[in-house]
Amino acid sequence: MRVALPAGYVRIGSADGRVDGVVLEALAPSMTVVLSAGTLYAYAAAATGQRTLGGGRGPAYAIPIGGASAVVRHVRHGGVLAPLTRDLFVPPTRAPYELATSIRLRDAGVATPEVLAYGVYRAGPGLRRADVVTREIPDASMLAACVTSPAVRGDLSIDQQAVWHAVRVLIDALGRAGAFHADLNVTNVLITGAGGSTPTAYALDIDRVIWRRPGDPTVARDNAARLRRSAEKRRLV
Repeated sequence: MRVALPAGYVRIGSADGRVDGVVLEALAPSMTVVLSAGTLYAYAAAATGQRTLGGGRGPAYAIPIGGASAVVRHVRHGGVLAPLTRDLFVPPTRAPYELATSIRLRDAGVATPEVLAYGVYRAGPGLRRADVVTREIPDASMLAACVTSPAVRGDLSIDQQAVWHAVRVLIDALGRAGAFHADLNVTNVLITGAGGSTPTAYALDIDRVIWRRPGDPTVARDNAARLRRSAEKRRLV
């Protein structure tokens, strides 16, 4: 099953149809070379100089691709059934939805990384695996790390009040867009400029966004409650 391409993206993949990729047109030559050697995630994991990024549902890898600083993530299920469902999806997987959601959120003024590409791979009859490539947000840290106590963090320069203000700005923006993030937690909110007076909070793992009416006040309330439960579970508030 194939979905329509957003403007500025092109389709790449293997001749036998086992790999179906979508990428920003400017990065198509580089991404085609990467996919010819296997999966995006395997390439990133083995790349010289890659940086491993924690958090989320598994490690991600930061690497340069075609002049872009990129983060490559393998798509995995979350929740209580994750040990059973693991990384297997029915086509077209969540990757096309994540690309479309990223564009819609960014157009609505929500801070979230740009999706540069995704790759979908056959994994048996009626099943697929997928990788997603996003543009790296430089000099960023997970919210969980930013609001850990200074004694644990070993860094007194982070203005936690400003960080939480940035999180409120993000939640308000999600609410105006009508985007309920069903998996919003302290490990998939990214903070830039945490040491300054005006940090920015970015939403990650947006394949779990559920669209509601823009401006619906329950969206901001539900997102805030979801994030607070995550922070309380880790004893960060």
